[in-house]
Amino acid sequence: MIRAVLFDLDGTFADTAPDLGLALNLLRESYGLLPLPHETIRPVASHGARGLLELGFGSAPEQDDFNRLRNEFLRFYEDLQHRHSPLFPGMPEVLQQLRGQNRLWGIVTNKPARFTLPLMQALGLADDAATVVSGDTCAQPKPHPAPMLHACNEMGLTPEQCLYIGDAERDIEAAHAAGMPALVAGWGYLSKDDQPENWGADAIIAQPHDILSYLLAHD
Repeated sequence: MIRAVLFDLDGTFADTAPDLGLALNLLRESYGLLPLPHETIRPVASHGARGLLELGFGSAPEQDDFNRLRNEFLRFYEDLQHRHSPLFPGMPEVLQQLRGQNRLWGIVTNKPARFTLPLMQALGLADDAATVVSGDTCAQPKPHPAPMLHACNEMGLTPEQCLYIGDAERDIEAAHAAGMPALVAGWGYLSKDDQPENWGADAIIAQPHDILSYLLAHD
């Protein structure tokens, strides 16, 4: 029986793309560049600062300007991250159902703790989560299985007793490397180049309520 559901944060649990996109466009503005449209930024939001800076500036980690741009971007985002980052529609009801079924839930994200914890507090859910694993909680972030195993240890459960929901290939890879079933969040920040049907997930679901159907079918 699945006793806990773990969520990726950006693009799965909370819709953080508006704040991430605004931070990117404010950074672009500071360099005299025009803003990018939201629909261009949204599919890249799950890839964090690296993906957003590549989109907005063509900057990659091996380039000299990357660390400077990353620090500037994160300063903008730190000021904005709570303004327009709600839970995805249907997620509050899913959490309520999980509580009613005596199932735990938690977060496993690559977002650094300095952003993860304030966002969870702003959502009013920091104390409800059984575990919150950030990108710097473990020595290796996803797709390494260490964050998944850390979450299991905190909850006192085995990976087989947990279900992971994410919207990036590294999410499915990390969960399966830990021995955990995993679903693709079809409502997440998937780009036209993504091929989630090839990620090896246990299922691709269209909306948060589909999590409950999956749990019912696998109890």
